[in-house]
Amino acid sequence: MLKVGNGRSTPMSVPPSQGLGAPAETPPTQCSEGVAERNGGGGVSAGSAPPHPDPEVLDRPKRRKFTAAEKLRIVREADASPGAVGALLRREGLYSSHLSTWRRQREAGELGALNPQKRGRKAKDVNPLSARVTQLERDKRRLEKRLKRAQLIIDVQKKISELLAIPLSPLDNDDND
Repeated sequence: MLKVGNGRSTPMSVPPSQGLGAPAETPPTQCSEGVAERNGGGGVSAGSAPPHPDPEVLDRPKRRKFTAAEKLRIVREADASPGAVGALLRREGLYSSHLSTWRRQREAGELGALNPQKRGRKAKDVNPLSARVTQLERDKRRLEKRLKRAQLIIDVQKKISELLAIPLSPLDNDDND
C-alpha cells in the first residue's frame, strides 16, 4: 500500500508519467520473511534485510592428541628458528603454553609424559591376594550359617529328648568345645 499525495492509502500506485486514468501496478517482490510487498517508486528495497543465520548445530570438534614424535618435532623446530615461533604456532594451530609445557616435559626427561595420556580416573593396582581373601570370607559366611543351623537342630533335639524323657548319652568330645 502506498500513500498518495492526499494522505490516503491505495493499493495501486500511479506513476507521474501516466495519467490518473491508467493505473499501473508494480510486480510483487519477496522480502526476507516471505511476505509479498508492492515496491513503489521511493520504497525500501526488499534485498536490504540481512539474511537469517544458519540454524544447523555443528558437531563438537574432536580433541586433538599429539604423539610424542609430533611434540618433539614441533619443539625442535621451534628451538631451531626462534624468530619464527609465531608462524609455527599459527601453522600448527597451537598456543605458546603447549610449547612451554612440552619443553618443560622434555627437559625433565619425561618422554613418556609427552605421549597422550588416557583421561579420567586411574586404574587401581589389584592385590593378587584380594581374590583369595574374598573367596575365604564367602566360605566363612557359608560355614557360619551351616554351624548356626546345626546348633539349632541340636537344641531342638535336646528339648524333644527332655520332653519325652529320653536320656541322651554325652559325647566324649563335648568338653573340648
